[in-house]
Amino acid sequence: MTDVDVIIVGAGPTGLMLAAELRLAGVRPLVLERRPERGKTPKAHGLSGQILDLLNYRGLLDRVRALVTDPVPADRFPFGGVHVDLTRFEEPPLKALSVRQQLLEGLLEEHATGLGAELRRGHEVVGVSQDDESVTAEVRGPDGTYEVTAQYLVGCDGGRSPVRSLAGIGFPGTTYPEVNRIGQVSIPDRLTVHDNGDIETPELGRIRAGFTRTDTGVFALGSLTPGILFIQTTEDDPGEVDDDVPMTLTELGDSIRRVLGGDVPLGDPVRLSRYQFSARQAERYREGRILLAGDAAHLLPSTGTAINVGMSDSVNLAWKLAAEIQGRAPAGLLDTYHAERHAAGARALLQSRAQVALRRGHDEAAEALRAVFQELLDDEQAARRLASHVAGTDTRYPMPGSPHALTGTFVPDLALETDQGATSVAELLRDARPVLLDLAGRPELREPAEGLVDVRTAKAEDRPADVLLIRPDGYIAWAGDGDTEGLREALAAWFGA
Repeated sequence: MTDVDVIIVGAGPTGLMLAAELRLAGVRPLVLERRPERGKTPKAHGLSGQILDLLNYRGLLDRVRALVTDPVPADRFPFGGVHVDLTRFEEPPLKALSVRQQLLEGLLEEHATGLGAELRRGHEVVGVSQDDESVTAEVRGPDGTYEVTAQYLVGCDGGRSPVRSLAGIGFPGTTYPEVNRIGQVSIPDRLTVHDNGDIETPELGRIRAGFTRTDTGVFALGSLTPGILFIQTTEDDPGEVDDDVPMTLTELGDSIRRVLGGDVPLGDPVRLSRYQFSARQAERYREGRILLAGDAAHLLPSTGTAINVGMSDSVNLAWKLAAEIQGRAPAGLLDTYHAERHAAGARALLQSRAQVALRRGHDEAAEALRAVFQELLDDEQAARRLASHVAGTDTRYPMPGSPHALTGTFVPDLALETDQGATSVAELLRDARPVLLDLAGRPELREPAEGLVDVRTAKAEDRPADVLLIRPDGYIAWAGDGDTEGLREALAAWFGA
């Protein structure tokens, strides 16, 4: 007999999203977090990509929008030292919200615990063992060491994941020597800001907005909000930095002096943080009853991607774990978590490693590469394709049973009309249940799904197919206008028909 169904190690965005998704599926998760309170060191400062659509499908997007403290126009995004302009698109292929990670974690914690998930802070997992029936975590808490047993354990405990090490899972890749220091500071009296974003300093004179490259590093300058400067330095440092040690204004100033050769006056800090990039991926996301998600499974050497990929891991994993625990999973269902998300993680690594190649060069050849790349991104098709790659919206999973172009893609939020009134795909997925959506009145295609998934009949102005079989993570498991056998195959593969 187990104490809980799933032990989740780590209460970051990935772990908390997983806990909430498991509760929606009727599973009992326990979240163990070694820190006694939520982290105060600034880390990620925004959400972007497909996770925003997933949050909309769970009814959370408006609550996330309410957390935005520094509205930033999401019409340009950086890519390895160049920028992708999205102003030409009526519907941008990459969406973003400026949300501080601490606020996001607070919302997700409230969401997960409100659904009944248990969270224990100040409880560190120091040992893990498993057999054919269960997995046991040895936990060091405020009152001493104890054990807790579950059917599965998921390591969402970051890039230095103890769970990954305890499970014996390799984590090959590269840690880059560059250290990035970020500051958002007010504008002091001794600094002049020009209309084009350039600044004038007493010691160094005029410094242009954007990137300034020197022999010792890169200085980046911009403005995210009125009256606030965004400053970033990048320097090579062969050692590893500790992200949990707070950065000071003095440290940022010293770094600016090393890169530019002089001082830049800094006002009061709004945000200070530092980070170091790694490109790593776990050899496998599952070892028996132990699984990995988020940074424990992959580290990406670029900004704006990690939370999107990590939380998407959680949404993919939760419904499969629940089906396994509740005894209704078809053979091999849980193994599709590694198959699908390892491939998605590898694709995210591809574009983020490309960013490393673009940004790390400092010679004339590297400058030429960035200039040519920027010209290419002036083409709308190239910009759209790259934005979709960064967003993760071009991810397509292999699915049995249907050759339809929509199969394996993320379902669009169709506006729907039913006998009960107007609704949408997002509304149908609020409870994280699989849905067979009949858009053409096809009872012969609804019949095989009865009792396995939620069966809904509706009309859509632009009907992409007669019937869509939608998984809880929002991916289309089958789409078509006929072929009952193909639908039955898809139902059997994903829902155990």
